[in-house]
Amino acid sequence: MKEFKQFLVNKMILFFMLTTGISVAIFFIGSAFDKDARFGYDALLVPAKYAFLCVLPTFVTYSRRELSIKMQIFRTLLELLLVEAVVLGIAFDSDYMDTGNISVTVALAASVLVIFAAVYLFAWFKDAAEAVEMNQTLVELQKQEIQKN
Repeated sequence: MKEFKQFLVNKMILFFMLTTGISVAIFFIGSAFDKDARFGYDALLVPAKYAFLCVLPTFVTYSRRELSIKMQIFRTLLELLLVEAVVLGIAFDSDYMDTGNISVTVALAASVLVIFAAVYLFAWFKDAAEAVEMNQTLVELQKQEIQKN
């Protein structure tokens, strides 16, 4: 149960990272394709809506047991495809994005890929730092145990 709790905490962190990344992507895509657009306050929730809906497909990577490398890669690619489908589906259903313009659609799909890669890269660095810290703690505990004996 503790592992699932940590998984959910990681998903909350992912939500906030995605909200930030999506906000930045909207700024750049909007600046490039529709500089004069103005939105109401309801538009402020769009990044949070996208982020929430993009977190849902990430549950395909959860497993109670250790996954093989092939299965982890498969689930990660499936996650990426599902996230792309969610974002493009929302965009095509929305009045905010000019999805009739192929450049906008390509920029949107590319931004999803960039944000996805950035999140995974951040997670990798975070996990690597935690592993170093755990190894240092283990070395200290071993030294203390040797000194006791």
